[in-house]
Amino acid sequence: MTIDKDAAATPMMAQYIEIKAANPDCLLFYRMGDFYEMFFDDAVEASRALGIALTRRGKHLGADIPMAGVPVVSSDEYLQRLIGLGYRVAVCEQIEDPAEARKRGGKSVVRRDVVRLVTPGTITEEALLDPGRPNFLMALARLGGSGENATYALAWTDLSTGTFRLAESGRAQLEADIAAIEPSEIVVAEPVFHEPALQPIFRRYGRRIQPEPQTLFDGTTAEERVCRFFGVATLEGFGGFSRTELSAAAALIAYLGKTQMAARPGLQRPERIVAGSLMQIDPATRASLELTRTTAGKRQGSLLSAIDRTRTGAGARLFAGRLAAPLTDPAAIRERHASVGWFVDAAPLRQNLREALSGLPDIERALSRLSLGRGGPRDLAAIRDGLVAALAIGAMFGDDLPSELAMRRNALAAMPGDLLAELSRLLADSVPLLRRDGGFVREGALPALDEARTLREDVRRVVAELQGRYAAETGIRNLRIKHNNVLGYFIEVGDEKGRALVGVGDFVHRQTMASAMRFSTSELAELESRIAGAAAEALRLELECFDRLAGQVEAAAEALRQGAAALAVLDVSAALAELAVADDWVAPVVDDSLAFAVDCGRHPVVEAALKAGSGHPFVANDCDLSPPSDGGPGAIWLITGPNMGGKSTFLRQNALIAVLAQVGSYVPATKAHIGVVDRLFSRVGASDDLAEGRSTFMVEMVETAAILNQAGERALVILDEIGRGTATYDGLSIAFAAVEHLHEVNRCRALFATHFHEMTALAARLARMRNATMRVKEWEGDVVFLHEVKPGVADRSYGIQVAKLAGLPPSVVERARHVLEELEKGEQAGRRTALVDDLPLFSAVARRAPASVASLPAPMTEALAALDPDALSPREALDALYRLKGLAGQQ
Repeated sequence: MTIDKDAAATPMMAQYIEIKAANPDCLLFYRMGDFYEMFFDDAVEASRALGIALTRRGKHLGADIPMAGVPVVSSDEYLQRLIGLGYRVAVCEQIEDPAEARKRGGKSVVRRDVVRLVTPGTITEEALLDPGRPNFLMALARLGGSGENATYALAWTDLSTGTFRLAESGRAQLEADIAAIEPSEIVVAEPVFHEPALQPIFRRYGRRIQPEPQTLFDGTTAEERVCRFFGVATLEGFGGFSRTELSAAAALIAYLGKTQMAARPGLQRPERIVAGSLMQIDPATRASLELTRTTAGKRQGSLLSAIDRTRTGAGARLFAGRLAAPLTDPAAIRERHASVGWFVDAAPLRQNLREALSGLPDIERALSRLSLGRGGPRDLAAIRDGLVAALAIGAMFGDDLPSELAMRRNALAAMPGDLLAELSRLLADSVPLLRRDGGFVREGALPALDEARTLREDVRRVVAELQGRYAAETGIRNLRIKHNNVLGYFIEVGDEKGRALVGVGDFVHRQTMASAMRFSTSELAELESRIAGAAAEALRLELECFDRLAGQVEAAAEALRQGAAALAVLDVSAALAELAVADDWVAPVVDDSLAFAVDCGRHPVVEAALKAGSGHPFVANDCDLSPPSDGGPGAIWLITGPNMGGKSTFLRQNALIAVLAQVGSYVPATKAHIGVVDRLFSRVGASDDLAEGRSTFMVEMVETAAILNQAGERALVILDEIGRGTATYDGLSIAFAAVEHLHEVNRCRALFATHFHEMTALAARLARMRNATMRVKEWEGDVVFLHEVKPGVADRSYGIQVAKLAGLPPSVVERARHVLEELEKGEQAGRRTALVDDLPLFSAVARRAPASVASLPAPMTEALAALDPDALSPREALDALYRLKGLAGQQ
């Protein structure tokens, strides 16, 4: 619906239109009494998104004005749903007392203004956040044009905890870097927002991409703006940052200023993520391996869901972050392993710690809300209770600790005990959600408050005594003292008795009703004044106490953050130790070699599902991709075997073991030696990308191209069924060439599963390649999958047996068997059969099949026999090809 801000409108609607014009990209929550109302298109949009009633209020330009609203008391629920759908909401509050508006007279309306923009990346309310998932807001900056050589940088923060990080990126790894962080909202400059090459990334995030003016990303003033925010003269004490990183950081800070209005976020000093310090995992690989979410986007069924044993929200967030970004520094990885190992050996302390962590308040998020001015009494109580637990946990540990745990114990010991004493002295054991409700200061803590509360809470007794005395003095037994918001306290008697009371003593007539009359007295007015004053005074004293405590908490913010971070690390280390003990995981060896040797490896998610379901044990398998230089058999395994035989599970489990090892976890195996993997690639399964106009095969080729173009010798590559999405000979050719490229050019560690059995011949001439297959047995016409990997080659694919298990009609299965037998007979006899003539694809292949070497003319046969392809240089190979072409032309 069109809104004309210059058209005639009521004062209230004119105010709404003006505020909405200043926030055109947000749904406007306009406060009217106990409701947030929305009008015009906002109302229509919110009604559809929230499923709430759409009504109307007045007219604009001759048309009804749509209206929809939500109660203030339950607004968090509606905000959560809108934010989850990617909407931005401008919260417009009344910023003056309605009494002040009435004093101005006429048609004055209560002054209102937007006090906050609520966006997917800036929420801090406990009810709107997932306790175990960080909520990142990201700024993406670009310098140097929009080509392949452009420099990008990311700045991201979790406003609910104050985490603030920076990293440079390039066009090739930008999508992978963003996917690793999983931001809830991305802020970009307008020119970047329209960059064609980035559109596939932006389309995936939809409404969560927020374009902003280029001025927010101004690199010339970026350093000055960041310094001003942190109140420092230089950033040298924070570390070295590139101009692009500072541009992203300044834009992020500016966006927070725009959305948080007067509130200043309590961000931690920026931490720079060094290039190469984390394992690179592209989005397709993350989706394939289901690290933190399944391919359907759910947490349940992912690796994170299967192995997370943390007890606190902060611990769960830290573990999810570690799982999304494994380390590549062996020393740092070993430090984490040492922490887990210490807890494995300290079983009693581990159990006591995990019990103490259960139910621990979220100190990080409570601290953030208090720093933004959005905290309540329960946030203060969370700090108090968290301090009590933290100091007790710190006292559990002695001096003989690994370096990581020793540092965390010291952080707990340094948490402010004086703040705990003050919070314990002033805060009640049980406190309300909102500070405006009062009642959160402990009885006896403030004498003046106790006095005010006594008067306020004795209202009923005082009023009852006064009512009894007035009834006795007047002789009116049904005299009552009542209260409402218009008259305040008043005396009410029946109409007949009331007329007799007019003009008697101190009774003043206030109001005549249909069957009753209302009066007041100077004594009652004085009592009302004292009661109102006592309630106001009690609330004033409590709010004053709240502000004082919040200030003390903010002054101790750094120590509290360090302590909260320590608790999260202890939670993660103890949880991984619990997992290792319960599921029989072992400490891997992680070093700078190129080794990849896993004994009796298992898939953690599948194994957990088997335990919870059938109870059948998981069939463990070895995998050694170590090159001969590291004492292994070869760097590439070509795996054949039937569908349902376990190839994909075997491929994935080894990728997950590499991830877990470099996260700092123990691994599901009896022994593991992992040379650091710097990049992980997984191409498993089939999918299309209709939004980008890509077929299943095109997606497969794009992902394969990314692997072949980017994988180095430290990469681990998982490939399953490359080339199956096109014609048989085309697919076989592509798969052949891909394996050769991995072996000769990428020289990486790889697992390559295929149904092209012809490829197994490559093992005879690729020195670092080995064949392996999934064991099966046939029993009375059926196939039994053993899920065991052994050296060798599969004799067939068993596709028809799998089709039978899937429930294909018996007639189709039998016809398929017959067709297969005919095709195999023809192939073995080297001739075409009648059935082949009936199948155009196979018939065409048979027609264009090349002649055998034996049928070639003698000169060509002799020339071919004299060639040694492995000994030829590229130039010599080209010359040989021309000689053969010349011989062919002479025939």
